[in-house]
Amino acid sequence: MRREVVINPIATEKAIKVIESENKIVFTVDRRATKADVKRAVESLYNVKVESVNTLISPDGTKKAFVKLSEGSSAAELSMRLKIL
Repeated sequence: MRREVVINPIATEKAIKVIESENKIVFTVDRRATKADVKRAVESLYNVKVESVNTLISPDGTKKAFVKLSEGSSAAELSMRLKIL
């Protein structure tokens, strides 16, 4: 179930800026996924601690989740593991 919630990380210029400045990482997620679903999926898939999740549905119909990691987890480190930085 968790694999279907998080589709892929986003590596746009804006997403990279958010990783560096706000310790957030951006994912494309399933449209039916709730914030709690995204939090559980990211924590279990990537072994990090999530502080909060904000979601939006873009004009093209995809759902994005901005996942803020807690102090002990680094978004830059996770993005390097995911090979987007």
